[in-house]
Amino acid sequence: MGEELPTLSRAQKVWSLAAALLFLFAIGFLGFALNTGILRGFAIGWVGLQIFGFVGAIKFARGDFAHPLFASQVMLHAIALVLLVTIIVRASS
Repeated sequence: MGEELPTLSRAQKVWSLAAALLFLFAIGFLGFALNTGILRGFAIGWVGLQIFGFVGAIKFARGDFAHPLFASQVMLHAIALVLLVTIIVRASS
């Protein structure tokens, strides 16, 4: 068949899981935004930025999920999530 893929280190697993969870949350928020019309532009842009950001970072990192460039991309989107939650909390109070 083909050659076996190398096993991922613990750090690579953690960063890839964090990226996947952020992406799934963004897709879920996109569905909510398209359904309700609330923050539709942000939701569409956030998913687009994640796609281009994660793909670009993993390309420059040569497939290393624990590379600082990929980790900073994950943290950037974690900050966007915190800002989104802050906006929702402030708007509901």
